[in-house]
Parts: sequence; C-alpha cells; structure tokens
Amino acid sequence: MRLRRWRQTRLGLLFISPWVIGFAVFYLYPFFATLYYSFTSFTGVGNPVPVGLANYSGLIHDGTFRTALFNTFYYTIIEVPLSTAAALGLAILLNMKVRGQAIYRTLFYMPSIVPVVASSLIFVWIFQPSFGVVNSLLTDIHVQGPTWFFSITWSKPTFILLGLWGLGQPMVIYLAALQGVPKEMYEVAALEGAGPLQRLRNVTLPMISPIILFNVILSLVLSIQYFTQAQVIESPPGSPGSSTMFYVTYYYQQAFTDLHLGYASAMAFLLFILVLIVTVLLLKTSSRWVYYENDQR
Repeated sequence: MRLRRWRQTRLGLLFISPWVIGFAVFYLYPFFATLYYSFTSFTGVGNPVPVGLANYSGLIHDGTFRTALFNTFYYTIIEVPLSTAAALGLAILLNMKVRGQAIYRTLFYMPSIVPVVASSLIFVWIFQPSFGVVNSLLTDIHVQGPTWFFSITWSKPTFILLGLWGLGQPMVIYLAALQGVPKEMYEVAALEGAGPLQRLRNVTLPMISPIILFNVILSLVLSIQYFTQAQVIESPPGSPGSSTMFYVTYYYQQAFTDLHLGYASAMAFLLFILVLIVTVLLLKTSSRWVYYENDQR
C-alpha cells in the first residue's frame, strides 16, 4: 500500500510539475527578487548596492509619489462604484425578455474586446477639444466644452469615463449570476406584494452578492494598477501637470525611464501590500453583506 501511494504521489507530482515550475519561475522568483532589490540601489547594470530602507524612506518624502498615490485613490474610489453600478444595471436590463435581446447583449459586450490601446485612441478622438465629437455636440447647444484629457481639472474624470467603456466582462458575469437566481423566489416575493425595487433589493442583490464581491475585488485590483490608458494618451506621461500620474505610471517611469530599479522595486512591493490589504479588508467585511446559500450562520 505504501509503495502504491508513493507511486500515485510521484505520478501526481509529475503531472503538476509544469505548473509548479512555472509558478516558481514566473511568480515566486520575481516576488522575492523584487523584495531583495527594494533594499538596494540598482540600475540593471553591475551589482546591486545594499541601501537598507533608503528606498522606502525616499518614497515617504517623494512629492511625485504622493501625487501618484492620490491620483490612484481618486480614480479607484470613483471608478469602482460607478463601474459596478453600471455593469450591474446593464446586466439587469439585458436580462429582461425583450425582442432582439441577443443583439443588445452583443452590442454592449463588444467594447470589452476592443484592444485597450485602440479604445484609448478612439476616446482621444471623441474628446478632442478642437474637433472631437463631444465638443462639437456641445458647441451645437452653445456650450463651451472643456479640454478633457488635456485639462488638469478634467483629465481624471475623462479617464473615469473611459473606464466605463469596457464593462462587457463584468456585465456578462452579472448576467450569468442573474440567470441563476431561482424564479420561484421572485414569484413568492410578488405574491407577498413586493414591487420591482423590493424584489431587486431583497431577492436579486442578496442572491448575486458573492458575484458582486468577486467583481468589486477584481475592479479594485485593476483600478489600483491603472496604467495603459494613461500611458498611451498622455504625452509626456502624467501630464497635464501631474494630474494623470498614477501609481503604476510613476513606477514605470522610475524603472524603465530613469532606471531606478531598486526604487521601483520598493514601489512594486508597496503596491503588493496595498492590494493585499484592500483585498483582505473586503473579504473580512464581506460577511456583513454577502449571502451564501449554504451558509449556516
């Protein structure tokens, strides 16, 4: 029996070895290497020079770092609730039995499969201050449109609008969750006199609350790591002023433009800690509002 178990264990380890090797090479090694480099001064050439906590103390006194942190929090705090509400609202509308339902679902999902760079360039054209579609429409009603991406005041709100463009993926997840809600619960609620809003609040939202939690965590992580759109649209990155200098934008600048790899590694490790704290807090507080069907509490 022991020999058989050993053979089965060895066979199982052999089958999972590609994943274990990939995880060690592409996740564990970069993680510990980043942690090590965060305590050094390193430019990618020569040997790293240990500097202790100098990189972390430098971040505390770095005004651009604080600006990037503020811009990231600003974007995240507004984008996550808006995108969650918009994706859930679209899913509820697309779950209704109407004529042409498949066409509507396809149309609302299509923006999410457009490459990020392409959609960013499309938005630059739409919100172009001189000849963009939005400002042309505003001019027709005698309203002076702002400069959108090129304004310190309007740049972050415009990026938030851009973030609402590709809601197809969370929308589809919500749509699948809505179709899993038992119809009998709606029928019972209707018999007891519950209106549409009451059914939404007391039946729909509790039943899909685990999916809401999943999408909120995913949206938070992606918002904290916001980078590609700002890097593509703004030139130089972070302009106008420092209004679009997001956390990962500044990290990219330090690592690949200025070659301060030790400093950037400290930023990367702090980003990991930030995402971990936010995720743990959400999971810890989720018991107050997330309903699990088999939960016996």
